[in-house]
Amino acid sequence: MVDGAALSASAGGVIVFDRSKNGSGESAGAVTSTTSWNPPACYYAPKYTPEEIESQMRQVWESSAPSPEWSLKTQNYFVKGKPYKDFNKDKEGEGYWWDAYTTEGHEADPAAQDCDEMPFWVDKGDAPPAEIPQAITSEMLAQLAYAEIRVPSTKVELAPEGTTKVNLPTWAWLDTAKFKPVSVTARVPLLGIEATTAAEPVSLKITPGTDDAVTYPVSGACQNADDSIGEPYVRGKAGQTPPCGVKYLRSSGDGSYKLQATVTWKIHWTGTGVNGEQTLPDGTFGAEQDVVVQEIQAVNR
Repeated sequence: MVDGAALSASAGGVIVFDRSKNGSGESAGAVTSTTSWNPPACYYAPKYTPEEIESQMRQVWESSAPSPEWSLKTQNYFVKGKPYKDFNKDKEGEGYWWDAYTTEGHEADPAAQDCDEMPFWVDKGDAPPAEIPQAITSEMLAQLAYAEIRVPSTKVELAPEGTTKVNLPTWAWLDTAKFKPVSVTARVPLLGIEATTAAEPVSLKITPGTDDAVTYPVSGACQNADDSIGEPYVRGKAGQTPPCGVKYLRSSGDGSYKLQATVTWKIHWTGTGVNGEQTLPDGTFGAEQDVVVQEIQAVNR
């Protein structure tokens, strides 16, 4: 990023995302980190060839935008050998000018202003300067791919479905065979690096939508086991306590309760130059569904 003028990204799209194994459908959504962690708000990556950055800078210099002091500083920097000479045009095809990119959705994030270095040159095959911590790496690609993860809607199977009775345990479960892991791959073709970030469901949190209810288990968190979170209801188990579910203690009256079902997704990644599977903070995604709870009517004869 160059102070005093805006340079457009002539090589926009330096990161290519493969979302073909992502969750899909109208109700798919992004996971929310279970911690305060966020993907990087900005990063440095290849952006210009010598010819491209020369064209950009000369347009700025010829405009009325920059101050004389800024113009002199940048002309010294790019042209007069302090430290670069003539935009490194003698190295055309041997490397790229790297500059800052702001991660989509983080334009207003104060952390996006951390990438305030002047554009810098990196030869092909060389590592970027060690003093630039935001230079793109496979780990950063994994973090950026995290932000692109989309998981399916979290509508749980319920028995009874839709309408239940006061003090009657309602079974809840997810068929994780339908909740397959999803993944996104991010790559920088110019550098030959990539990372794949994957998410797989590990637990389901039931929030009944009212304090007049108890959950099974008490925590409301049901773990993934044998390709299912919770246990599917089968005939004959109506009198049993479900391993995952809820029991409402009061009628919903003329309305319904908003049951919130939130799935926790384990996030892990692999990438160029990294041995084995690495982890990132778990993510969650939830959805509401209506549950009508009726009083059991007794008939006295």
